[in-house]
Amino acid sequence: MRRFHTISAFHDFVQLPKPQHPLLSVVNVGTVPPPPPGRAPESMVLDFYIISVKRTRNVQVKYGQHPFDFNEGVLSFIAPGQVFSVAVADENHAAEQSGWVVYLHPDFLWNTPLAKTIQQYDFWDYSLREALFLSGKEEEAILSLVFAIEQEYTSTIDRFSKQIIVSHLESLLHYADRFYNRQFITREKANHEVLERLEMLLHTHFNSPDLPERGLPTVQYVADQLHLSPKYLSNLLRVLTGQNTQQHIHAALIAKAKEKLSTTTLTVSEIAYGLGFEHLQSFSKLFKTKTSLSPLEFRASFN
Repeated sequence: MRRFHTISAFHDFVQLPKPQHPLLSVVNVGTVPPPPPGRAPESMVLDFYIISVKRTRNVQVKYGQHPFDFNEGVLSFIAPGQVFSVAVADENHAAEQSGWVVYLHPDFLWNTPLAKTIQQYDFWDYSLREALFLSGKEEEAILSLVFAIEQEYTSTIDRFSKQIIVSHLESLLHYADRFYNRQFITREKANHEVLERLEMLLHTHFNSPDLPERGLPTVQYVADQLHLSPKYLSNLLRVLTGQNTQQHIHAALIAKAKEKLSTTTLTVSEIAYGLGFEHLQSFSKLFKTKTSLSPLEFRASFN
């Protein structure tokens, strides 16, 4: 695995000219030599941010364990320290790529408000499979900001340059947040299929005979089973239902607890253990938080 601490070192590796700023680079993807056919994918870690809006053909990016082909105009984000690789997908066809990439070292943001807020955008933790598919107008809006950054980047650096570039970066991130929210809404069929799969997953889990051994499902476990990143799943569910993944897990848990309290003679301790809780107090506290009744009070309401 190759690790690149500086943007200059990465430029050298991909055969690009030296960046005009040591902590910032704006690259026309069409000028980047594509990986040669037949070369094995090489895992890389960059110690800086990547913001890319691009199209590629016959180039496969692998981010973590998941491959992704950028055959459409998409906007993607990679935070420092995340593993990815690039390779030609089909050796019999040439790779094609177009678009723009901004490489941003965290040190560039030093002593700016964005240094404290940049990690608050959840899409840094989305996988590449959850990249943002842009409409024509959205792509124009993003590219206009990239071009504005590029103009400042290629101009003579003065005491205003950093502030102006950071301002453009903040606008780009705000737009990305807005466009992701739009995507959650407009990709209705696919998103509701995720919701259906989630409900089936939780139903199966809480009705499993080995539930005490398996324990309560975590957000990470649910996201892995649905092949999504935890933050993307929670944000998607919040837009669709008003509840995040943890709240959906709790809702399924409470529904199962109510069923057992109202239809069986099991003790509260037995129900808590059967649902995967290690401690009765944790179950009772969660149940009362969600229903405003203790488990015994809920059971008594049926008598």
